[in-house]
Amino acid sequence: MMPPADRGATAGGPELDDLVAIALRGGARILSHGVPRGGEVKADGSPVTAADRICQASILSDLAAIAHGLPVVAEEEIAGATPVAPASDCILVDPLDGTREFLAGDPDYTVNVAVVRGGWPVAGVVYAPALAMLWAAHAEQGAVKMEIGDDGAILRRLPVRSRLRPERPVALASRSHLCAETAAWLHRENCGEVRYRGSSLKICLVAEGAADLYPRLGPTRQWDTAAADAVLRAAGGAVLTLDGVPLAYGAASPRPDFVNPPFVAYGDPAAAGR
Repeated sequence: MMPPADRGATAGGPELDDLVAIALRGGARILSHGVPRGGEVKADGSPVTAADRICQASILSDLAAIAHGLPVVAEEEIAGATPVAPASDCILVDPLDGTREFLAGDPDYTVNVAVVRGGWPVAGVVYAPALAMLWAAHAEQGAVKMEIGDDGAILRRLPVRSRLRPERPVALASRSHLCAETAAWLHRENCGEVRYRGSSLKICLVAEGAADLYPRLGPTRQWDTAAADAVLRAAGGAVLTLDGVPLAYGAASPRPDFVNPPFVAYGDPAAAGR
């Protein structure tokens, strides 16, 4: 099944500018938290810090006034709790994607907020506070990259478009979660270069044409990918399962637990079958 091409991205939900403002405020809370001082380990083995929770509280508070009845699924809110039933329409929030990078003092962490309609990510914001960069997309308006000032103001907006795949593509891989299956896939792909980065930033780099591929064959959750997926789709790319099907979300996903299947983010979807 392919996503609808003509559906309003945030009809009956938050406007994209509101999502940008919410992500900026959440990111400011992370920056104001200062140097990370360790964290806890959740039941799934992933780390969580006070900054994750502070940012999430800020985002949820802001969304409460503008969600217009859309259920909000936020990573730390449901961690360790009774599973939430996926809905076709929802808002997915990852307040601090790349917690391992954050704890290591690496700037490759992001704040992710996405609107899902009919099982497809139709609007999304990915903010990298430590890099002062933000990517935002709306299914009907395209994708943009924003440079953010020290005061949180938007300094510049640049349109984002993915590129056609070159003969020797540039691939991105996870710095913290590179599994043997992903490494083998990269070897078979005959890439000209493999760069290692953290968080959903990798999908955004494919969206802006800085790279061509990002395979992730290990486990991820829908809140990890939805916002960046919206950016890549709006920029002309696609996030596809290994069967070549667009990654689906909420009730459209074959998994009831918000776990994504293995996927590859392509800047040039036509290259997926090569």
